[in-house]
Amino acid sequence: MPPHIRPRDAKFLWDMLEAAREVQGFVAGRSFEEYVTDAMLRRAVERSISVIGEGTRRVSKACRNSNPGVPWEKFRRQRNLLAHEYAEIDDAIMWRIATVHVPRLIEKLRPLVPRPPGR
Repeated sequence: MPPHIRPRDAKFLWDMLEAAREVQGFVAGRSFEEYVTDAMLRRAVERSISVIGEGTRRVSKACRNSNPGVPWEKFRRQRNLLAHEYAEIDDAIMWRIATVHVPRLIEKLRPLVPRPPGR
């Protein structure tokens, strides 16, 4: 584990990484048209992105400050929109988050997240 990652932060970083990987799996091989017409797919992506956003809020300020390349605030704001402004969800924006921003997030988080025990 990197020295600036506290055990509590590691848990939330792991949750964020797993949720991001879920999003990547959900949209793999799918088109935007499939996304728009599949309510279960949209809700799965939205839920996992909400988990990422909640994690950004729970990771310590010290961890966030030590890793300025991670888009903490963008995912936190998206989580708030999904939770509180759900009538304003734009499918095109969610698709871009899922297919462009989530893969970038995975690359930023991967070096920060320790391997789970037994792996």
